[in-house]
Amino acid sequence: MKALLTIGLLVLSNTFMTLAWYGHLKFAELKWFSKLGLVSVILISWGIALFEYMFQVPANKIGFAGNGGPFSLVQLKVLQEVITLVIFMIFTLIAFKTETLRWNHAIGAVFLILAVYFMFKK
Repeated sequence: MKALLTIGLLVLSNTFMTLAWYGHLKFAELKWFSKLGLVSVILISWGIALFEYMFQVPANKIGFAGNGGPFSLVQLKVLQEVITLVIFMIFTLIAFKTETLRWNHAIGAVFLILAVYFMFKK
């Protein structure tokens, strides 16, 4: 149960992180948003990133073996990175129609799966 809760919180966290880091590139297409200066865009991104931390911190606290969770620190980090890349790919394909996945992206995904496999292998 803690493993699924940790993964779910990491997915939510990384969704907000991706939106905070890259959403402004898409939001720039909106008339009102395109008129904002850099400081305003940064403040909006910080506001979105607050939600990232509201999910990231509990995910790490619940998931960490030192707190009774199922994952080592290294496993938590690898999980977080893979989730980040998956969320980023989904976001990119949905929000930016000009981006396409290529064969080298597929090979990279295979290596990520292998990384997770080896990090979780006892």
